[in-house]
Amino acid sequence: MAHSLDGDFAPGRGASHVPQADMATKAKRLTADQSVDIETAAAPAALAKVVGHNLKRLRRRQGYSLERLAKLSQVSRAMLGQIETGRSVPTVGLLAKVAAALDVSLAALLTSQDAVETEVLRPGKTRTIVASEGKFVARALFPLGGERSVEFYEVTIAAGHREDAAAHAPGTRENLVVVQGTIDVQAGRERPVRLKAGDALLFAADQSHAYINSGTTTTIVYLVMTYGNGAA
Repeated sequence: MAHSLDGDFAPGRGASHVPQADMATKAKRLTADQSVDIETAAAPAALAKVVGHNLKRLRRRQGYSLERLAKLSQVSRAMLGQIETGRSVPTVGLLAKVAAALDVSLAALLTSQDAVETEVLRPGKTRTIVASEGKFVARALFPLGGERSVEFYEVTIAAGHREDAAAHAPGTRENLVVVQGTIDVQAGRERPVRLKAGDALLFAADQSHAYINSGTTTTIVYLVMTYGNGAA
């Protein structure tokens, strides 16, 4: 699965490296364009918990240490640590600096991930990845856009086809279950594992891997990809 619905299939997409000279300007723009009264957005304790959880999740997703984020955002490591543990509710200006360093919106730091609306994804309305001249098709079973730690796909592999995938970000795991046909999955240098309908497999996807349908019928699997670095 080497292609992405958002341009690069590999999860844990690296953040844009914004020059320090542009960071302050970007932070000011975030503050002006996305001003949020964090004092009234939620009760202080609840807001501190939401911001702390989001900051930790987004920082780890980018692969940043507290020291690295402190350098990029020009916010002290101690303050970032207090925010992540919910001991401090930051100002909008400080949050704008952190959001700019992470290359996310203020809303990404302020919005609870528990506030998920019900959404129906009809077959004709979802996005798909089509590779190898249609022999490998992955249909996204999740809404696109926004931050996410898990991706869910319906994957169809043509008879006699092998699809090679590059290593994803460190810590990435794939969990798949076969619903039709058979498939061999090879992770790294391990021997391929043969799976048939009803069989499930969990493997480390931060190494090169391959999906092989050596049968004479189409194989369908459901695949869940979980990002590494503790993003949740």
